[in-house]
Amino acid sequence: MYRKKILFIINPVSGGKRKSAFNKQVLEVLDLDAFDPTFQRTSRENHAYELAKKAIEKDYDAVVAVGGDGTINEIGAALSGTNMPLGIIPEGSGNGLALCLGIPLNESAAIRRINRFEIMEIDSGMINGHEFFNVSGMGFDANVSFSFAEENIRGPIGYLRSIINVLSKYKPSKYKITIDGKAFEREAFMISIANSPQFGNNAYVAPNASVTDGLLDVCIVHKFPFYILPRLIFHMFNRSADQSEYVEIIPGKEIKIERQEKGLVHIDGEPIELEEDINVQVMPRSLKIIC
Repeated sequence: MYRKKILFIINPVSGGKRKSAFNKQVLEVLDLDAFDPTFQRTSRENHAYELAKKAIEKDYDAVVAVGGDGTINEIGAALSGTNMPLGIIPEGSGNGLALCLGIPLNESAAIRRINRFEIMEIDSGMINGHEFFNVSGMGFDANVSFSFAEENIRGPIGYLRSIINVLSKYKPSKYKITIDGKAFEREAFMISIANSPQFGNNAYVAPNASVTDGLLDVCIVHKFPFYILPRLIFHMFNRSADQSEYVEIIPGKEIKIERQEKGLVHIDGEPIELEEDINVQVMPRSLKIIC
């Protein structure tokens, strides 16, 4: 009987979680009559992307990301547009895409999902040539992502420290935004481009976003008085951000954002610097996911 060859790509530092016993857990839970697992660990930026590309060349049947949204992004970008499916074992700080897809955060339960080997196709977005699968954006959340990347404490505590650090000095910016040909000018605290509804940790930035609708939701958080912040946070965790007077959500397929200067953008939570002009397109049904 043919056993499917599966490569587990493990990010050993994601989410601040130790993964020394992960291989043993897989060997106990995975159906070894149906699957032949191999394990590799990442050691640098883009290493997961490189390993996934090699897995395609070596005719693996699937690649599984063991990490957070950043690890998923690297592997997803390698597999996008191919027939090779991506499995997810959520081990990040936020796990936004996994939560959106209903993949369990419990390791054993997530491995059992691999045993089912049920496949769905999801959309992605392309932002200035960089692919994303969950949420990308600019403004406050991109600055938090940069601060978090520099933080020596991972997980929710480190993320909260980054939020507090950025809040103390952050100022909103002015943007020109064009969505499917319709133009807007906004002064925004942040702009998120959502393929999935949430950043992670069940914080919903675009409650009605879907990874299968062929659209991206542009979430514009307007400039707001500081005392409103607790209410905005409540809306996010209550899945009602679209009900806030300070939040505007516009779905679209082709998005252009003009900024006053180049600056930070986060791509599935990973910060990079991009040009003043940002061009975003939806990529329908671009990635196969084991769910």
